[in-house]
Amino acid sequence: MSNPAERDAPPARQANKRGAARLAAVQALYQMDVAGAGLLEIAAEYEAFRLGKEVDGATYREADAQWFRAILSGVVENQKTIDPVIRQALTEDWPLSRLDSTLRAILRAGVFELMERKDVPVAVIVSEYVDIAKAFYEEEEPKLVNAVLDRVARRVRGEGRGRDA
Repeated sequence: MSNPAERDAPPARQANKRGAARLAAVQALYQMDVAGAGLLEIAAEYEAFRLGKEVDGATYREADAQWFRAILSGVVENQKTIDPVIRQALTEDWPLSRLDSTLRAILRAGVFELMERKDVPVAVIVSEYVDIAKAFYEEEEPKLVNAVLDRVARRVRGEGRGRDA
């Protein structure tokens, strides 16, 4: 019982589903930060009403729900570890408190993956979260995401642009 658009669409590659899961996780983290909503409430809402569904005329891409949950719960559970790592990677003129909720959500999700998902290449993680930043911002913020995630990758994985991987 699928709709015609799903039948005609080519099957989504796993990477696309993970990319959609990353974007949804960033949006959910933002929503939790701004609205003060809880993890279980937000995860249930996204899985029931957003992932792969149409909302207000916009269709959310099919997402890897497990990947979405892992990022969301991982960021929440490890935020006390993640935030200091981000703070260390930021320049002094960009304290974590200066970042808006969307940028904090992007960095938290990216740093979580760099720290906990050793099975995912650094280049994939950095590229995906820079692309997410580009969806929300024009110029400086995607560069900031790239720089911060690159610094974190060098620190936690010993790889990044600053060193031959």
